[in-house]
Amino acid sequence: MKQKIVIKVQISCKKCRIKAMKLVASAEGVDSVAVEGENKDQLVIVGDGVDPACLTHTLRKKVGHADIIKVEEVKIAKQEEKKPNAGPPKPVVHWYPNYPPCPQLVYYDDYYACRSSNSDNCSIM
Repeated sequence: MKQKIVIKVQISCKKCRIKAMKLVASAEGVDSVAVEGENKDQLVIVGDGVDPACLTHTLRKKVGHADIIKVEEVKIAKQEEKKPNAGPPKPVVHWYPNYPPCPQLVYYDDYYACRSSNSDNCSIM
């Protein structure tokens, strides 16, 4: 069940806001974090299976005073796709090549390593 949690946090500077957002974003099950409100002091958390009390407790320990404002379930709106009635479906055109492809010509150079029989080297030693 996806839920939307709004937590009011006592934030005095941009550094504290970033710290609070990192803490909330690192929690398990959090999908998105946003900042709202006149003074940008409300964190809006959307996630699946997020514990608001645990988040508030963590924010109180690390940032400052925090209060839960609202917890509500997020309903996903299903949009029905409308298919226009265009009549009968268009036939599928298949394309086949006219001729089979030409075979590849591979040329191997015959290479023989030969020793001359007139060598002065002794084969016994």
